[in-house]
Amino acid sequence: MNRPSAPRDVEDFGHRLRILIVEDSPTMRQLLRFALSRLKDVEIVEAQDGMDGWRKISGDRFHLVLIDINMPVMDGLKLIGLIRNEDDLNDVPIVVITSDAAQQDRERALNLGANEYLTKPIQTNRVLAVAKSLLKLG
Repeated sequence: MNRPSAPRDVEDFGHRLRILIVEDSPTMRQLLRFALSRLKDVEIVEAQDGMDGWRKISGDRFHLVLIDINMPVMDGLKLIGLIRNEDDLNDVPIVVITSDAAQQDRERALNLGANEYLTKPIQTNRVLAVAKSLLKLG
C-alpha cells in the first residue's frame, strides 16, 4: 500500500495546523498535547477512543492524526482502516503511538496505512520531530 506523506494544503484549513489525538489515556493525551503544542499555530483536538476519533475525523478536517492501537469501543487498527478507505481522508498522515513494540503489530499498522509507528514510553522530542516531518515543517 502506498502510504501518503503530504498533508493537505494549509489553505484548506485556514492558517492553523489541526491535529487529532485519538488515545484512551488522559495522561498520554496530555503528554502528546504538550509535545505538539510546541508547533506554531496548532489546534489540537482530542478523542478518547476509536469511535470518538472516527466521529471527529469524518466530520472535520485535520493535517495529522495520532492514534493509539489498544483502545475500548474501536481499536486504532480499525480506525486506520476506516480512514484509509475514505477518499477524502486517505491523504491525512497517521502516526501510531502504542505500547505494542512487536514487529508484527508494527507491520500490520504500516500495511493498513500508518505513516509512522512510535512505541511508548514516548519521547516528546521524537513526537515533535515526526510531526514536523509529516507536516513538512522546517
